[in-house]
Amino acid sequence: MQYIEFRQKINGFTVFGLPDIRKIQPDFDRRRLNEWQDKGYIQKLRRGYYMFADTALSEQTLFLIANKLYSPSYVSFEMALSRYSLIPEGVYTVTSASSKKKVDFTTPVSHFSYRQLKPKLMFGYHLEKFGNQNYKMADIEKAVLDYLYLNPTSTQQVDLSEWRFNKEEFLARVNMDKFKMYAKAFGSQSLEQRAKQFLKFINHPN
Repeated sequence: MQYIEFRQKINGFTVFGLPDIRKIQPDFDRRRLNEWQDKGYIQKLRRGYYMFADTALSEQTLFLIANKLYSPSYVSFEMALSRYSLIPEGVYTVTSASSKKKVDFTTPVSHFSYRQLKPKLMFGYHLEKFGNQNYKMADIEKAVLDYLYLNPTSTQQVDLSEWRFNKEEFLARVNMDKFKMYAKAFGSQSLEQRAKQFLKFINHPN
C-alpha cells in the first residue's frame, strides 16, 4: 500500500495502530510504518500507536489520543477539573482514569498519565463528539470525586484553600443529587466523608 492510499483509508483515525490498519489491509507490511516515520509522514506516540505528523493539535485531539493510547480510560482528575474551569492553573498532563495499572506516557505531543480505579468505579463519564469521533470525559461530579478518592488529604482545610477551587462555577454546574449518588457508589465511607467535607468548603463563604 502506498502512503497516499494509506492516508485516504486511515484518515478518519486520530490515532491508529497495526490492528486498525490490518482491518483495511490484512497483509499490510508493518515495515512501512518505520519507513513513513523516517520520512516524517507519521509519528510514533508509544509502541504500536501512531498519528499523522501534520495532525492539528487541540485539547480535544489530546483527549481522543488519551482514550486511544490506554483503554479502557476516560479523561478525569486535574485535566477534567481544568476543562470545567474549576481550577485556575493550566494543566499540561492529560490525566485519565483507567481500570488497568497506573502508567505514564511521554509522547511528542503531550504527557499522558493514567491512574488506576477499580473496574466498578469506571462510571460517571460521557461521550463528547469531536469531528466524526468521540472521546470519554468524566462528568463534572465524577471528576471531583475521582480526585478526592485518590488524594485522601485533599479535604484538609489548608489543601482546599490552596486548591483555589472555583466554587461558583461548581455550584452553577453540578447536579448535587448526582454528586451524592456517585459518592455513595464508590462504596467507601472515607470518600463519602471527604465528599461531605468538600461540600462544606464549597458552601462556606470566602
